[in-house]
Amino acid sequence: MTDTTTALDSRHVPDGLPEHIQHYIDGEFVDSADGDTFDVLDPVTNETYVRAAAGKKADIDRAVAAARRAFTEGPWPRLLPRERSRVLHRIADIVESRDARLAELESFDSGLPITQALGQARRAAENFRFFADLIVAQADDAYKVPGRQMNYVNRKPIGVAGLITPWNTPFMLESWKLGPALATGNTVVLKPAEFTPLSASLWAGIFEEAGLPQGVFNLVNGLGEDAGDALVKHPEVPLISFTGESRTGQIIFGNAAPHLKGLSMELGGKSPAVVFADADLEAAIDATIFGVFSLNGERCTAGSRILVERPIYDEFVARYAAQADRVVVGYPHDPATEVGALVHPEHYDKVMSYIEIGKTEARLVAGGDRPVGFDTGNFVRPTVFADVAPEARIFQEEIFGPVVAITPFDTDEEALALANGVRYGLAAYVWTNDLKRAHNFSQAIEAGMVWLNSNNVRDLRTPFGGVKASGLGHEGGYRSIDFYTDQQAVHITLGPAHNPTFGRRVEEAPQRRLDTKS
Repeated sequence: MTDTTTALDSRHVPDGLPEHIQHYIDGEFVDSADGDTFDVLDPVTNETYVRAAAGKKADIDRAVAAARRAFTEGPWPRLLPRERSRVLHRIADIVESRDARLAELESFDSGLPITQALGQARRAAENFRFFADLIVAQADDAYKVPGRQMNYVNRKPIGVAGLITPWNTPFMLESWKLGPALATGNTVVLKPAEFTPLSASLWAGIFEEAGLPQGVFNLVNGLGEDAGDALVKHPEVPLISFTGESRTGQIIFGNAAPHLKGLSMELGGKSPAVVFADADLEAAIDATIFGVFSLNGERCTAGSRILVERPIYDEFVARYAAQADRVVVGYPHDPATEVGALVHPEHYDKVMSYIEIGKTEARLVAGGDRPVGFDTGNFVRPTVFADVAPEARIFQEEIFGPVVAITPFDTDEEALALANGVRYGLAAYVWTNDLKRAHNFSQAIEAGMVWLNSNNVRDLRTPFGGVKASGLGHEGGYRSIDFYTDQQAVHITLGPAHNPTFGRRVEEAPQRRLDTKS
């Protein structure tokens, strides 16, 4: 059901939009070296609302040079952790104070519901505050052999970090990389997603106001195959942190290999939500509805495959479909909206093509079309397929939209085989009141993260990452500190050196006996 009774302007345009979006390099807003630009679309109308500078290799080269100078000559890597922490706390304060404006721009640019965009803006502030605290409280390992040796770990920033971010919740995901990269003393070049460059352009002003030194933060807009590719291949960028789809991750892996770069890649997902017959059914339905339809379904950890034990399967499907029909699809700026507009017409076409495929593979029980009253823009009704076979494309492939596949199972073993029967392994959700089953089952799932009787509620101290086609490496908490620093082991001899002696001088060698016998 879609509420279209409110007389809202379908193209709410925030005040003060930029006339064009530029790069930010070495403390200045600049156009591309060749003057090229690209269109940025409003997802409600698919009309161009601004043009952004289209970065190429020359722009990346300039940004990396600025970041490298700031790293080798500037104060940032040499500040005490407490001094960097103060700057990060000021960044968090500024973001918090402007959360409503950030949410308004993010919602307009990405199509996210305004209430969810507001939550993401506040999470961005918390990311900076978390790492500001972590670098001050951080303790590294030290070991000693009494009277003989002392050993300790010295962490050092690595250099220029290349950060490539996606278009879903862009501002928050940028903060997720910027926070630890800056906290540990690195300098950065950020390449935001071309679909959603608006909120990324705000970082420059925030960082300047917070006192971040010139050249530490640089931003180059552009297409992935141009700006992103140049950043990955640049020989003076030793680190790449990427969030995006798995195929792009494979390309980055190959392009980074000749330089042996450090890589952290959070890639696609097709996460299972496993609901056993003894689960709290109402809580499981609420959580799995939220888990796949929040953020417009454009989330890597979405529980887009729901596996339900046979005794409760029919009831679950009926109740789930009815609740999905009640999810409010609306304009992103309306506080009542629960699902807004998909980010871009290309992505809308992809999602709709999967819905058409699903209609040939399974039973459609909710949605499957455009909501009534929304004849333009990238609006899709929350879509639910039941009786989905494990070989179906909508079961196996990432759709990244408000589409869910529901499949029955009869035994724990069958549920585990279904859960693990895809190429992805990012997240999983398990619903059961059997404590033994909960732990054993969750540990057997091939996923980097598992939630028991919960939706995606994450502690920032925990590792974030996936297995199989869902990623390489982990960030979050100390794992982020590990990724953005070199760990140098320093060994100190406390007593006499215990060295074997090779190559003694002749006069020091024992005198050989002469054999006088003939």
